[in-house]
Amino acid sequence: MRRAPIMVLTAAAFTLLSVGAIRAGATPARPDHVVVVVMENKRYDAVIGHRRTPYISSLAERGANFTNAYGETHPSQPNYLALFSGSTQGVVDNHCGHTFTGTPNLGRQLIDAGHSFAGYSEDLPSTGWTGCADRQYVRRHNPWVNFDDVPAASNRSLRDFPADYRKLPTVSFVIPGLCHDMHDCPKNEADSWLERTLGNYITWAERHNSLLLLTFDEDNRTDDNHIPTVLLGAGVTPGDRTERVDHYTMLRTIQDLYDLPPLGASADRSPISLR
Repeated sequence: MRRAPIMVLTAAAFTLLSVGAIRAGATPARPDHVVVVVMENKRYDAVIGHRRTPYISSLAERGANFTNAYGETHPSQPNYLALFSGSTQGVVDNHCGHTFTGTPNLGRQLIDAGHSFAGYSEDLPSTGWTGCADRQYVRRHNPWVNFDDVPAASNRSLRDFPADYRKLPTVSFVIPGLCHDMHDCPKNEADSWLERTLGNYITWAERHNSLLLLTFDEDNRTDDNHIPTVLLGAGVTPGDRTERVDHYTMLRTIQDLYDLPPLGASADRSPISLR
């Protein structure tokens, strides 16, 4: 009776095979940091691949570019609330001064789970400021200030964004002012601002287990609320993604990364895969 040949593996070969199997089936590690940037009022094809936004277009090539991403509604403010809390909270306007008492939200979830959260807004006059507007800052683009259980210390000026990225909160939002978010100024100014302000972080994130999510609140009411959205950083496979996503999907993705329960409409969404 002929016996089957016995395969003998050297230690080195066994190691190579094991590493290959791990790489092939591994789930990316939980990110150390996620930075979310929200810009304003542009349809997908007015940004991705446009000659006046070369830097953002380059990010779409470096990361996962969502070709089928949408805002929830118009005007701006409800979309920010959807991204932060899983609901528009019944808001249908851009009026200043909404207050939500004890209403679940991403910032509170992160803090309660032992993580950290901060929002960095350009031109916010001081930490915890609750006014409606100052220079290029507007409260309607700052959702966390409306939730009474998010600490005032989490509502910060962009001046406080750490130069040492290791000191970033677990999850942070960066909200440009009305010029640099494409609302009031030419697109190329916002594109250059993003590269100056976060280009180094993005390069660092790709090598240090961190992510950047760039999205827009809404389109300009000409393309069914079709918006640019790009996710890039460590463990993200580059390329176009065609699945339909929205702000609830983005919230669900962050919640899933940190084992947080879904809030509101995010429970009806599947998280984005990094690969």
